[in-house]
Amino acid sequence: MHAALITSQETVELVEFPNPTPAPAGVVVDIAFCGICGTDIHAYQSGRPYNPAICGHEWSGTVSAIGADVTSLTEGDRVVVAVAPSCGNCSACNRGQAERCQVAFLSALGRDSLAPPHGGFAPRIPVAATRVVKTDSGLTDEQAAQVEPITVAFHAVRTSALRLGDIAVIQGAGPIGLGTLQWVHAGGAGKVIVVEPNESRQALALALGAHHAVAPGEEADALIKELSHGLGADIVYECVGRPFAVQSAVDLARRGGAMCLIGLAEGDAPISPGSWLIKEISVTSSLAYFREEFEMAMGMMADGRVRVDPLHSATVDLGGLEAALVDLASGTSAQTKVLVDPNL
Repeated sequence: MHAALITSQETVELVEFPNPTPAPAGVVVDIAFCGICGTDIHAYQSGRPYNPAICGHEWSGTVSAIGADVTSLTEGDRVVVAVAPSCGNCSACNRGQAERCQVAFLSALGRDSLAPPHGGFAPRIPVAATRVVKTDSGLTDEQAAQVEPITVAFHAVRTSALRLGDIAVIQGAGPIGLGTLQWVHAGGAGKVIVVEPNESRQALALALGAHHAVAPGEEADALIKELSHGLGADIVYECVGRPFAVQSAVDLARRGGAMCLIGLAEGDAPISPGSWLIKEISVTSSLAYFREEFEMAMGMMADGRVRVDPLHSATVDLGGLEAALVDLASGTSAQTKVLVDPNL
């Protein structure tokens, strides 16, 4: 069996692995689809080493084998990759902070004891049974492969300072930004403005519920001032993942407003601390998700409140992964969400 791994800067290799067997507390999942994440693009561009399980961490599939100690799953169950539940024994759990469980956090980073030697860019993957959640029956396999990034956006909005009627700005209309705008809309924002230079992504943002979609710079500044009577946005979600965008998010917010940092920038970001101080900006940040949020997100995807079909713009095989990464890393790609089908 071959799995695709990003092994160094601008290098993807098909590495041979033995056909997996489940650990006593594990399962083997036959992969249906695996999404290409911004983390994969960053790794390809930078050559920065990631834990192998991180390379291809947005997958859906079907359980094909279960370990001797597994009772919660059966062969044939459709599943999506998730974070492990809280362990109840670590320091965070013992202090009543189960949502910050250290064991669950390590599983999200691919550093748990049963972390696989590769990600979902492969026909099959062995994982801990606690790392998967049964797929909502209302979702297709293609939709299920987008549950993980949609849950990232769900967690960010759920834990942010969004209030009913807020003027909310989303910087960036990639998959995370487009998911974020839908959750912000569902959460009761009064106006949702997407700031995005790509015109096709602007159009997609409008189709998914944004009230306005504009290019960054003077156009965005003028629109937000007009809508807010010169004050600025109530809350800005930073989904670009580039250093310059951190300060621009604060620049668009009003005094007493909020900024939610979702995009992960490579390297340090230049900021103007004085503007943060003068505006008394409230800041939240979001890295992953909580276990229970997967079923919440899937339910709202299944009932149509959040749509992912318009995000899915292409499907490639394992051999097409590198070309897809090159395209997505170019900054001029026409694609939004590319899924990899390892069975093609």
